[in-house]
Amino acid sequence: MKTTLRWQLLLALLSLGLVLALLTFQVQTASFCTVTVPASGGRVTEGVVGAPVHLNPLLSDANPVDRELVALIFDGLTRYNEAGLLEPALAESWQVAEDGRSVQFILREGLTWHDGQPVTADDVAFTYGLIQDEAFPGPTALHQLWQAVTITVLDERTILLGLDEPYSPLLEATTRGILPAHRWQGVTAASLPDHALNRTPIGTGPFVVEADQEWQRTRRLRLAPHADYWRQGTQIAGLEFRFYPDEETLLQAFANGEIYAINSITPSLLPQVTAVSDMRLFSAPNDLYTTLFFDLTAQGSPAWQPVEMRQALAYGLDRDLLVDEALSGQGVLLDGPYLPTSWAYNPNLITPYPTSVVTATNLLAGNGWNLPEGATVRQQDGEPLTLQLLALDTPTQRLLAEAIGDQWSALGIGVQLSLASNLPELRQQLAERQFDVALVDVRPPRDPDLYDFWSQEAIIRGQNFAGWNNRRASEALEQARQTWGQAERRPFYDTFLRLYDADLPALTLFQHVYVYGLSEEVNEAEIGRIHTPRDRYRTMADWFLLYRDVTIACPDES
Repeated sequence: MKTTLRWQLLLALLSLGLVLALLTFQVQTASFCTVTVPASGGRVTEGVVGAPVHLNPLLSDANPVDRELVALIFDGLTRYNEAGLLEPALAESWQVAEDGRSVQFILREGLTWHDGQPVTADDVAFTYGLIQDEAFPGPTALHQLWQAVTITVLDERTILLGLDEPYSPLLEATTRGILPAHRWQGVTAASLPDHALNRTPIGTGPFVVEADQEWQRTRRLRLAPHADYWRQGTQIAGLEFRFYPDEETLLQAFANGEIYAINSITPSLLPQVTAVSDMRLFSAPNDLYTTLFFDLTAQGSPAWQPVEMRQALAYGLDRDLLVDEALSGQGVLLDGPYLPTSWAYNPNLITPYPTSVVTATNLLAGNGWNLPEGATVRQQDGEPLTLQLLALDTPTQRLLAEAIGDQWSALGIGVQLSLASNLPELRQQLAERQFDVALVDVRPPRDPDLYDFWSQEAIIRGQNFAGWNNRRASEALEQARQTWGQAERRPFYDTFLRLYDADLPALTLFQHVYVYGLSEEVNEAEIGRIHTPRDRYRTMADWFLLYRDVTIACPDES
């Protein structure tokens, strides 16, 4: 009996202990909570129409995809900021000699390549030396520019660029990416396009090309954040660019969840994109504008030689309607040959041409072109008023050209549309002046030097497609490029603008708008002004794709 009682007491004590343990566990667990927080990992995949050929800043000019990627991988001595002003990149400073015939650059201290080797002045000299080589396979104008420069390495961080005469646009040429001499040593300019380093380059920029890729076969290129650039680290593993043959395939890839971003959304693609859910759109003015060149050469139609006739064409256009109809609203009206980001931009010296059918009609009639009763085309001495409008045969340009033709036809002008099937054909027709008016997209240089566009020399050896033959304007442009200093150059560009405005050799329609699409699944991706490709990723340190659960102490609700 006593034994049974002792066992009962022992079982009671054990039961009480178990209850107390359970109660204690419940109290302890009740003070902890599970929350979801950002987790490291994953890549932001970005779709691009087209594919890279050379990941090399000396060979990237001809391919927009190459230019885009090179801008993420390489740095130049200098770069342009959002205000259109030159600022240091690899160089910490530069100094123009008193006689204007040399510029000395000093590199920033402690610079390294992606492989950890130091960046020196020898790298700069090597890069520019390749461009100077007679066998350089890149742009002829770039080769000719650097052939006129004497390159002298003064020490590991200092390089001197000498000139026979002052030439201020040289500074823009120093924005081009620099190659690592220790990697390219022994490579000649002639063999440059075939080198393996065009596929796995080493640069100094914010992104590194990952090793062991066959992106030419897989059509996928992985870039990792460069640790020296992203010192605070990133939560995503990097970027992956996927290359598609056309916009339809690209948009389908986004809809299927294959990619998180669309690199560039054209106006023709925009209506379809806006119908896709889960996409955020970021836009910014692009460094590109569309203009109308008038043929002012002797072979051009006499009807369009008086400036009043070109002014009539300008007043007869509703540019707002053109932007809405042909570009889905993705354009900003612009006057003159300079973008607003250029320090030479001066809207006070350029005549605006608001839509005015009355003014256009009066200018046409004032030049003897009247509309006979019952006719649809104006005439003078029995001759009809017609013009040939040249444009590139792309969906956007064709739609724009047709809209322009319709608006001019409403004024009583016969418009014959001529479409060039590709860019080489368009350039040939422009050079041969096979047009009365040509619709052309222009990407002006970052330096305000427009000598190659509007000088007398550029009529034969340049891009003066209008054939504008104005000696004073040509002299102003030449004097400006032989002068250093923004304040000293500005009067020459103001003179050029006044002459340009008076003759109206071309009519700028609008500045393009760049549109970037990003999935809402990319968290904390706030994108501000997109001035360069790097600007899209300025806040990438905050981006994340994944989540994880963690246990924390619950907040005190008392």
